Amino acid sequence: MHPLSKPSTATGGFSLVELTVVVVILGVLAMVGVPKYRTVVERAKSAEAFTYLAHIEGAQERYNATKGKYANRMGQLDVKVPRPKHFRVGRFSSVDWQTQWELKLTRSQKSSGFGHYRVTWNQDGFQPARSSIHQDLIPVK
Repeated sequence: MHPLSKPSTATGGFSLVELTVVVVILGVLAMVGVPKYRTVVERAKSAEAFTYLAHIEGAQERYNATKGKYANRMGQLDVKVPRPKHFRVGRFSSVDWQTQWELKLTRSQKSSGFGHYRVTWNQDGFQPARSSIHQDLIPVK
């Protein structure tokens, strides 16, 4: 070794403190990010129900315009919308088919953190008071 050169003290790795700080930061990011990610994914799934029910509402209005009453079965409607992948479709209900109808979709699998929620629709559109969907899952217009 040359008399003026210094011995190398660099180890080329990370200290335990540095690794601990990185792990803590990643943990905090995961705690914040995972719930947000789950909400975004579930909101996309809930949009399926809203799209389906909006198509049904349009078909019901066309049926009412020609028949003078609302349809009480899907087969009477002029729309062929694929059944939702993530929801069970209920049956039409009404106390007066000439003036109103209602249809409920229920989340078929338990959603992460939101459970089996329900989306209710009628001749006036989405019915938040008769639905159990979490406010964060309602698609924005």
